[in-house]
Amino acid sequence: MPGAALLLVALSFVLAVPLTLLARALGHRLSALDSAGVKGQVKAAVRRVPNTGGMAIFWSFALPLALALVLVRVRPDLVLRLAPGLVPHLPGLVGVAGKAWVMLGAALVLHVMGLIDDRRALPAIPKLTVMLGVALCACWLTDTRVLTMLDGPAHGAWLSLLLSTLWIVAITNAMNFLDNMDGLSPGVGAICAAFFLTSALVAPVPQWFIAACLSLLVGALLGFLVFNFPFGRRGATIFQGDGGSLVVGFLLAFLSIRITYLPTDAPGHALFPALFTPLVILAIPLYDFASVTLIRLSQGKSPFVGDLQHFSHRLVRHGLSRRSAVLVIYGCTAVTAIAGVALPSLRPWQGALALLQTALVLLVLGLYEWSRRGDSRTEAEGGAR
Repeated sequence: MPGAALLLVALSFVLAVPLTLLARALGHRLSALDSAGVKGQVKAAVRRVPNTGGMAIFWSFALPLALALVLVRVRPDLVLRLAPGLVPHLPGLVGVAGKAWVMLGAALVLHVMGLIDDRRALPAIPKLTVMLGVALCACWLTDTRVLTMLDGPAHGAWLSLLLSTLWIVAITNAMNFLDNMDGLSPGVGAICAAFFLTSALVAPVPQWFIAACLSLLVGALLGFLVFNFPFGRRGATIFQGDGGSLVVGFLLAFLSIRITYLPTDAPGHALFPALFTPLVILAIPLYDFASVTLIRLSQGKSPFVGDLQHFSHRLVRHGLSRRSAVLVIYGCTAVTAIAGVALPSLRPWQGALALLQTALVLLVLGLYEWSRRGDSRTEAEGGAR
């Protein structure tokens, strides 16, 4: 399966590169460029860069997956001839097809909303309402829920469903918030997706279909990063916009719930470390989301009106270049994600140490930022969008 996962990464990467070029050309043709944002939003100087890259990310993920789902349903013989190794997994693929279509439909709704928001900024409350509705429907229709052991004490699935919905909305917004500097959100998304992919492959019961979805997501993001990472002075030549960041956040959150980190007959004490795997892998996006939200609330501002106070901007104010800030955040994401992948295989006391390590990483980051808070009050030069 690792070989097949790499092939799927390569497939979506090969799709994403030309689709990103096409989205960039379309953005220039339609003047679908970076804009000033909503009223009151503080941004760096607007650049004449298309923000249509989300189309490339979404379709590089969705097209191969949709084609596979159609072929599994209408031409299973062709699928088995092309990939004989799928013979024992074909019944399972047919069984999850309906849930996969729901996932794609939910991602499409968020993608379309993001594209609209990229053209004409939408108010925060309607956007949040749509996110909540999409997340709730996706969880309910696919029975995708966290902490299902709460069903008994809660006398039903409502609490687990609520927590799952809130998790998806939180991660969707976290990845959207993180889209504030060239290469940042897609790169962090690719790193998190790669570690979730690893978790799906090394699980006691490997999650083949979830691994395939995550492979496609990794390849789509890497292909887009070819044009979004600030390799030279010019920086990114295309942005993903909300049409991309909302999709990436949703898929990471949804697929992280779908992974079975432990077998169903695992002892209760083994659940302790594994429960925190998604939280630890996504610790850095959540750190940015939580810290910038608290900063804005402490200043009497709406947490949903963008500014230049994100983790990346604060690193730039502390003296890093924009590219260095992005790379530092990449590194921090990988450090915490490594611990996250290990959690399901650890004993409780070992898992506690891994969680302590993650907490210490976040604490050190917070203390460093707090100690440097008075060094500079000027806005970051980095590009918030």
